[in-house]
Amino acid sequence: MTDSSPHVFKLLILGIIFHVVFIASVFDCYFRSPVVHGMTRYGSNTGESKRLVLIVGDGLRADLLFTPNGFSSIDATTEVVAPYLRSVVEKRGAFGVSHTRVPTESRPGHVAIIGGMYEDVSAVTKGWKTNPVDFDSVFNKSSHTFSFGSPDILPMFAKGATPGKVRSWCYDEEAEDFTKDATTLDTWVLDQLHVLFRNASRDATLNSNLREDKVIFFMHLLGLDTTGHSYRPHSKEYMNNIRVVDDIVRETEKLFLDFYGDEETTFIFTADHGMSKIGNHGDGDPDNTRTPLVAWGKGIRAPLPDSSPSSHDDFSRPWELEHVLRRDVSQADITPLMASLVGIDWPVNSVGVLPDIDHTQPGFLNPREGEEALARMALVNTQVLLEHYRIKHELKQAHVLFYKPFVPLEGVGDSGVPARIRKLASIEQSLREAQWNEARQRSAQLIDTCLEGLRYLETYDRFLIRAIVIVAYVGWAAYVSTSLLPPFDSPLVSAARKKLVDAFTLLTFFGSAIAFWMQNAPWTFYVYVAFPCYFWRVFYLRGVPAWLRVISQSSFSSRQLCVYGSLVIVSLQSMVAAYTYRSIWSIGFVIIGVLWPYCAWPSSTLSQNWKLALRWTFSCLVTAVFPLLPVDKEESLSTILFGGVVMLFMGATQNWPSRPGQSFNNRGFSTFFQVGLLVATMAVTASSVVNLQAKNGLPPHNQIAAWSILVISSLYPFIFQVQHSSPRFKIMTFFLAFSVCFVVLSISIEGLFYSAFTCNLLLWIDVETAVRKTSGANGSMPKEVRSDGYHFQADDVRIALFFLFFVQVAFFGTGNVASMSSFYLEPVYRLVPVFNPFLMAALLIFKIVAPYVILSAAFATLNACLGLPPFSLFLVALTLTDGEIVVEFAVTFHF
Repeated sequence: MTDSSPHVFKLLILGIIFHVVFIASVFDCYFRSPVVHGMTRYGSNTGESKRLVLIVGDGLRADLLFTPNGFSSIDATTEVVAPYLRSVVEKRGAFGVSHTRVPTESRPGHVAIIGGMYEDVSAVTKGWKTNPVDFDSVFNKSSHTFSFGSPDILPMFAKGATPGKVRSWCYDEEAEDFTKDATTLDTWVLDQLHVLFRNASRDATLNSNLREDKVIFFMHLLGLDTTGHSYRPHSKEYMNNIRVVDDIVRETEKLFLDFYGDEETTFIFTADHGMSKIGNHGDGDPDNTRTPLVAWGKGIRAPLPDSSPSSHDDFSRPWELEHVLRRDVSQADITPLMASLVGIDWPVNSVGVLPDIDHTQPGFLNPREGEEALARMALVNTQVLLEHYRIKHELKQAHVLFYKPFVPLEGVGDSGVPARIRKLASIEQSLREAQWNEARQRSAQLIDTCLEGLRYLETYDRFLIRAIVIVAYVGWAAYVSTSLLPPFDSPLVSAARKKLVDAFTLLTFFGSAIAFWMQNAPWTFYVYVAFPCYFWRVFYLRGVPAWLRVISQSSFSSRQLCVYGSLVIVSLQSMVAAYTYRSIWSIGFVIIGVLWPYCAWPSSTLSQNWKLALRWTFSCLVTAVFPLLPVDKEESLSTILFGGVVMLFMGATQNWPSRPGQSFNNRGFSTFFQVGLLVATMAVTASSVVNLQAKNGLPPHNQIAAWSILVISSLYPFIFQVQHSSPRFKIMTFFLAFSVCFVVLSISIEGLFYSAFTCNLLLWIDVETAVRKTSGANGSMPKEVRSDGYHFQADDVRIALFFLFFVQVAFFGTGNVASMSSFYLEPVYRLVPVFNPFLMAALLIFKIVAPYVILSAAFATLNACLGLPPFSLFLVALTLTDGEIVVEFAVTFHF
């Protein structure tokens, strides 16, 4: 490798573009469910009720709503936290659990409830607010929709609707303050409903609109979500918020009865997602995916006795509702339920299945026309899904080369008619013959097949994209490896062979591009193919001759190469497994801190550096404790401040001038300034935590001070440079700079982990330097840089694996992929008390990135201490990183 930083930066820029593009390819392969247009609409002209009220308790868990004494540890006097909804479940309506899908966020949850489709996670780039794709909803099909609630949810359902059809009333975004009583957000919704009905007495047009048929009311109650984030679900505040929601439901029903004077209203109460016990959501935690569903009013059946076998399980038995049938649904199934109740066209992109389709178990409806109505609703459900499937099938058939249709729906029998048409005709024949149960049974079977067909079409290109991703990542690793080797002219790369390689590369690219063009494939597919073509071309022309020369000149036997290769694969696979089993990181620390020095070091190295070895072992064992600690943590000011004291001690002892005469030079001033910022941060954070825990809100001067200190401290090491400072001083300068982040954004032990991790990295530099020094001739540092460039050593692979290990530990050290302490929201409120998803996410990411800055500085220092060319070890690690990505991709997606 040449000593050329511009070459490395060029490589990094290319790598960033490559990884961003191929992350997008994974989204294309697994998460996108494109919306199709131009479909025929289906529905029923008559409904079971004149109007429907949808009430969504944002962030409400099913178990905490239904369980008696669910908050007994907080308030033993409260036996039932939501008595009104419980009385509805036991005496008047149907209930169950609505199962959501990942991502368990507010926007996709509401899209599933109201639009009947499961939205892909790309909506996060829009802040869960703006429509990444247009979609249909029951609001669009109603005669009028009146919605009240959050400005983050309501506007997206008014977009694209007929002007005046969907009317929304939203509070200001500033009202979503996590440090204030969030129940006011819910009571505001009820107040606006009161105002609406009062205004109807003075506005004849509004009164007429309200009294039309097929009217929908949407009440979005955000308080529970805000309260859960601030105080967590098992808190007194969350319990009180459930009480408020229960009172709002009771008052809402009374308000409708008083205004309309009839019983032609249907009520549906549910939630968009649940909430984990640490106050988060978004992942597949069962507490996030299980939400309550209660329906009552016109067109809804009464409670039924439990079935045999029981509809309840270990999750619902503590609710003490085993005498009542529990009917679970998927979240998108609520859409066809609402459309059937008010008698409107179903949203064309809905993939929901009406719970009443299955004739073997009770649903939610009590239709006036009995079994016939249910059979005809089943036909509508089948037609909606078949039309959805038909459009996607025809698009694939028209553009995909060698298209293989979905046989269960497209198989042609003796009549020459596709199976889907024959099956649909059989349902219609059953309806004509008044065989209602048979029609429902056939509809249910065809619906299941249709959903399989939709999944088949949506993932049709999965294998192709998988193959391209793996070929590309392997090619990227091979491409990066060429930068490790010295360039040289090889007779293997003749002009004729170069032309042949170029011709093959161009043929591969343009052949793939033509195939994609004929299939009308997305533009990203062309980029997916361009990267691996370029990588493999460069590797064949440069890398193959260079690696052949290295292998021919290597002193390693084939057996040694196999052993090293196996160790690399086992290490990478272990890191992938550690994403699920966090204790593997602790085992890794035992291996590198105990087994490696005492079993693998030469005896001379160990005898000369036994004190250093002991310090290294102690540091590894201390850091190994953190991955074993529980990830569910409570906010602890004493632990936060203790971590701050440890960081103060480390910074002061490491960076303070060693000679008294240097106490007021630049180095001393730098350390004094950074320590002062850290002390100020601890004081401001302590004040903020005390005020927030006392529910006094965040003092404005605390917010200003915290932001000012965080910005100044983070920018300081990049602006202030001490002349002739040592690498260790620079590392500790960065350490102190980001210590501020680990005070103001910590909930518990993060500061202690950050300190232990940094100590471990500093000792790693000393250990690797000592090992490499004692392995050279006459105790001198081996010469790694020669006139013909950097020469790869097997020990460099181990150092690169250590680096990858530390990269992973920096992320997983205090938590795991599903719930890590870095993702707790309580600390963010000390800087951003009002809901702002992008800024909050940026702060969490900043906290995650901080340890990587220290790791990068330590790794660069190690590279220099070993006398290697700049970025050489980094390129080795970069090559192995993509090997790890390939392993993870293959394991995760079962390639």
